[in-house]
Amino acid sequence: MTLNQTTLKNEIARLEAELMETQKRLSDLRGQLPAVEVKDHVLKGLGGDKTRLSEMFGDKEDLIVIHNMGKSCPYCTMWADGFNGMLQHLESRAAFAVVSPDPPDIQAAFAEKRGWRFKMYSGDGSRFTEDMGFKNEEGCLPGVSAFYKKADGKIVHISKAAFGPGDPFCAAWHLFDLLANGANDWEPALKY
Repeated sequence: MTLNQTTLKNEIARLEAELMETQKRLSDLRGQLPAVEVKDHVLKGLGGDKTRLSEMFGDKEDLIVIHNMGKSCPYCTMWADGFNGMLQHLESRAAFAVVSPDPPDIQAAFAEKRGWRFKMYSGDGSRFTEDMGFKNEEGCLPGVSAFYKKADGKIVHISKAAFGPGDPFCAAWHLFDLLANGANDWEPALKY
């Protein structure tokens, strides 16, 4: 039995409101997790220069770090393309950086090719990605970590979230959901 149009619209509105409320509850719960002090990891900048996590904050007390799997991952590339477009908005509130396992020279070439403007750091040779929970025996995992630098200079890991198809960190999936056939088995590619 098919629902009538008014019933469908009401159910859609109800579910959208429920999703918004669930997202707010999730955010509130993440905020209740205890902050965990982290060491001042050393990563490599695009020129190969060593950069401490504390330096990545610049003049901000908050830092968003995207854990990217590197240039071979079309999903991570799509997320990064999206963050590049929002960069000025993100940086108006917090420092922002992308960390991948690729060596600095590969990162620099790929960032230039994609037109990325955000700061990038290599986790190659560092335990940073693993310590933040985004690397296991199978390799690196995509996601995001939020950090806060206290007045005494100590850095705490505030929260994190994993990335995956359909997550709230990439608008493409939600826009495709509006199409007649949804994403229709679509997957991102490095070139179209």
